[in-house]
Amino acid sequence: MRKIISGLFVSLDGVVEAPDQWHFPYFSDEMGEAVESTVANADAVLFGRKTFTDFQSYWPSQGPEVPFSSFINNVQKYVVSTTLTETTWADSSIISGDVEAGIRELKASEGKDISITGSGTLVMWLLRHGLLDELRLLVHPIIVGEGKKQLWDGGERLGLELVDLKVFKNGVTHQIYAKADIPENPMGF
Repeated sequence: MRKIISGLFVSLDGVVEAPDQWHFPYFSDEMGEAVESTVANADAVLFGRKTFTDFQSYWPSQGPEVPFSSFINNVQKYVVSTTLTETTWADSSIISGDVEAGIRELKASEGKDISITGSGTLVMWLLRHGLLDELRLLVHPIIVGEGKKQLWDGGERLGLELVDLKVFKNGVTHQIYAKADIPENPMGF
Protein backbone atom coordinates (compact mmCIF):
# COMPACT_ATOMS: atom_id res chain seq x y z
CA MET A 1 0.00 0.00 0.00
CA ARG A 2 1.26 3.47 -0.88
CA LYS A 3 1.77 6.06 1.85
CA ILE A 4 0.40 9.60 1.80
CA ILE A 5 2.95 12.04 3.24
CA SER A 6 2.16 15.68 3.91
CA GLY A 7 4.69 18.49 4.21
CA LEU A 8 3.57 21.81 5.70
CA PHE A 9 5.22 25.07 6.66
CA VAL A 10 3.80 26.22 10.01
CA SER A 11 4.39 29.29 12.18
CA LEU A 12 4.70 29.03 15.97
CA ASP A 13 1.13 30.32 16.30
CA GLY A 14 -0.13 27.55 14.01
CA VAL A 15 -0.61 29.51 10.78
CA VAL A 16 -0.30 27.42 7.61
CA GLU A 17 -1.78 29.98 5.23
CA ALA A 18 0.35 32.02 2.80
CA PRO A 19 3.81 30.78 3.79
CA ASP A 20 5.15 32.81 0.85
CA GLN A 21 4.57 35.83 3.13
CA TRP A 22 6.72 34.60 6.06
CA HIS A 23 8.66 31.42 5.19
CA PHE A 24 11.44 32.53 2.83
CA PRO A 25 13.63 34.45 5.34
CA TYR A 26 14.08 31.09 7.11
CA PHE A 27 14.81 28.97 4.06
CA SER A 28 18.14 27.13 4.28
CA ASP A 29 19.93 24.17 2.76
CA GLU A 30 18.74 22.04 5.71
CA MET A 31 15.14 22.98 4.95
CA GLY A 32 15.69 22.28 1.27
CA GLU A 33 16.90 18.78 2.14
CA ALA A 34 13.85 18.22 4.37
CA VAL A 35 11.47 19.30 1.59
CA GLU A 36 13.38 17.16 -0.91
CA SER A 37 13.08 14.14 1.40
CA THR A 38 9.28 14.49 1.30
CA VAL A 39 9.16 14.25 -2.50
CA ALA A 40 12.21 12.01 -3.06
CA ASN A 41 10.22 8.77 -2.76
CA ALA A 42 7.02 10.12 -4.33
CA ASP A 43 5.74 9.53 -7.82
CA ALA A 44 2.44 11.38 -7.27
CA VAL A 45 1.27 14.58 -5.62
CA LEU A 46 -2.15 15.10 -4.03
CA PHE A 47 -3.60 18.61 -3.78
CA GLY A 48 -6.61 20.40 -2.40
CA ARG A 49 -8.33 22.61 -4.97
CA LYS A 50 -6.95 25.96 -3.80
CA THR A 51 -3.30 24.86 -3.68
CA PHE A 52 -3.70 23.06 -7.00
CA THR A 53 -5.14 26.19 -8.63
CA ASP A 54 -2.29 28.33 -7.24
CA PHE A 55 0.36 25.84 -8.39
CA GLN A 56 -1.30 25.37 -11.80
CA SER A 57 -1.14 29.12 -12.43
CA TYR A 58 2.61 29.27 -11.68
CA TRP A 59 4.55 26.04 -12.23
CA PRO A 60 3.75 25.07 -15.84
CA SER A 61 5.51 28.23 -17.09
CA GLN A 62 8.67 27.54 -15.06
CA GLY A 63 11.60 25.92 -16.85
CA PRO A 64 13.95 23.22 -15.58
CA GLU A 65 16.36 25.86 -14.29
CA VAL A 66 13.87 26.67 -11.52
CA PRO A 67 14.26 24.22 -8.61
CA PHE A 68 11.27 21.88 -8.09
CA SER A 69 9.79 22.66 -11.54
CA SER A 70 11.01 19.48 -13.23
CA PHE A 71 9.52 17.38 -10.44
CA ILE A 72 6.15 19.13 -10.13
CA ASN A 73 5.57 19.55 -13.86
CA ASN A 74 6.31 15.90 -14.65
CA VAL A 75 4.85 14.03 -11.69
CA GLN A 76 1.32 12.58 -11.68
CA LYS A 77 -0.94 15.10 -9.93
CA TYR A 78 -4.31 14.49 -8.26
CA VAL A 79 -6.60 17.27 -7.08
CA VAL A 80 -9.47 16.71 -4.66
CA SER A 81 -12.32 19.00 -5.68
CA THR A 82 -16.08 19.14 -5.83
CA THR A 83 -16.01 22.19 -8.14
CA LEU A 84 -13.31 21.53 -10.76
CA THR A 85 -14.47 19.66 -13.84
CA GLU A 86 -11.28 19.81 -15.89
CA THR A 87 -7.61 20.72 -15.66
CA THR A 88 -5.10 21.84 -18.25
CA TRP A 89 -1.96 20.99 -16.25
CA ALA A 90 -0.20 17.94 -17.72
CA ASP A 91 -0.53 14.65 -15.85
CA SER A 92 -3.40 15.89 -13.67
CA SER A 93 -6.53 14.05 -12.57
CA ILE A 94 -9.50 15.18 -10.49
CA ILE A 95 -10.80 13.14 -7.55
CA SER A 96 -14.44 14.01 -6.85
CA GLY A 97 -17.65 12.28 -5.84
CA ASP A 98 -16.79 9.65 -3.22
CA VAL A 99 -13.44 11.23 -2.31
CA GLU A 100 -12.65 8.74 0.46
CA ALA A 101 -13.09 5.78 -1.89
CA GLY A 102 -11.05 7.56 -4.57
CA ILE A 103 -8.15 8.17 -2.20
CA ARG A 104 -8.29 4.64 -0.80
CA GLU A 105 -8.14 3.34 -4.37
CA LEU A 106 -5.17 5.63 -5.10
CA LYS A 107 -3.36 4.38 -1.96
CA ALA A 108 -4.00 0.77 -3.01
CA SER A 109 -2.62 1.32 -6.53
CA GLU A 110 0.93 0.44 -7.59
CA GLY A 111 3.53 3.11 -7.07
CA LYS A 112 5.68 5.03 -4.65
CA ASP A 113 4.62 7.51 -1.96
CA ILE A 114 2.01 10.20 -2.58
CA SER A 115 3.18 13.63 -1.46
CA ILE A 116 1.05 16.58 -0.36
CA THR A 117 2.41 20.11 -0.46
CA GLY A 118 0.31 22.68 1.39
CA SER A 119 -3.42 21.92 1.16
CA GLY A 120 -4.12 22.34 4.89
CA THR A 121 -7.86 21.67 4.56
CA LEU A 122 -7.21 18.42 2.70
CA VAL A 123 -4.56 17.39 5.25
CA MET A 124 -7.12 17.86 8.07
CA TRP A 125 -9.68 15.82 6.16
CA LEU A 126 -7.16 13.02 5.53
CA LEU A 127 -6.21 12.98 9.22
CA ARG A 128 -9.88 12.72 10.23
CA HIS A 129 -10.44 9.81 7.86
CA GLY A 130 -7.28 7.93 8.83
CA LEU A 131 -5.76 8.30 5.36
CA LEU A 132 -2.63 10.35 6.13
CA ASP A 133 0.39 8.22 6.98
CA GLU A 134 2.94 10.91 7.84
CA LEU A 135 2.66 14.57 8.78
CA ARG A 136 5.92 16.47 8.27
CA LEU A 137 5.92 19.93 9.80
CA LEU A 138 8.55 22.61 9.31
CA VAL A 139 7.74 24.81 12.31
CA HIS A 140 9.17 28.32 11.92
CA PRO A 141 10.21 30.48 14.90
CA ILE A 142 7.84 33.29 13.99
CA ILE A 143 4.47 34.50 15.26
CA VAL A 144 2.56 35.49 12.14
CA GLY A 145 -0.42 36.90 14.04
CA GLU A 146 -3.04 36.31 11.37
CA GLY A 147 -4.05 33.72 8.84
CA LYS A 148 -5.78 30.38 8.76
CA LYS A 149 -4.75 27.87 11.36
CA GLN A 150 -6.02 24.96 9.33
CA LEU A 151 -3.96 22.15 10.74
CA TRP A 152 -6.71 21.17 13.14
CA ASP A 153 -10.00 22.97 13.59
CA GLY A 154 -11.36 21.26 16.65
CA GLY A 155 -13.71 18.38 16.96
CA GLU A 156 -12.49 14.96 17.96
CA ARG A 157 -9.04 14.29 19.35
CA LEU A 158 -6.38 12.67 17.23
CA GLY A 159 -3.29 10.87 18.48
CA LEU A 160 0.03 11.24 16.71
CA GLU A 161 3.46 9.82 17.43
CA LEU A 162 6.60 11.90 16.97
CA VAL A 163 8.89 9.66 14.89
CA ASP A 164 11.64 12.16 14.09
CA LEU A 165 12.71 15.62 15.19
CA LYS A 166 15.48 17.84 13.88
CA VAL A 167 16.34 21.37 14.94
CA PHE A 168 17.93 23.43 12.18
CA LYS A 169 20.52 26.15 12.70
CA ASN A 170 17.94 28.83 11.82
CA GLY A 171 15.60 27.70 14.63
CA VAL A 172 13.14 25.87 12.37
CA THR A 173 12.17 22.41 13.64
CA HIS A 174 11.40 19.52 11.33
CA GLN A 175 8.84 17.33 13.10
CA ILE A 176 7.63 14.07 11.58
CA TYR A 177 4.49 12.47 13.01
CA ALA A 178 2.70 9.19 12.28
CA LYS A 179 -0.76 8.02 13.29
CA ALA A 180 -1.03 6.71 16.85
CA ASP A 181 -3.63 5.93 19.48
CA ILE A 182 -4.23 8.48 22.19
CA PRO A 183 -2.64 7.13 25.39
CA GLU A 184 -4.79 6.31 28.37
CA ASN A 185 -4.94 9.03 31.00
CA PRO A 186 -2.98 7.67 34.00
CA MET A 187 -4.71 10.24 36.24
CA GLY A 188 -8.06 8.60 35.54
CA PHE A 189 -9.89 11.76 34.45
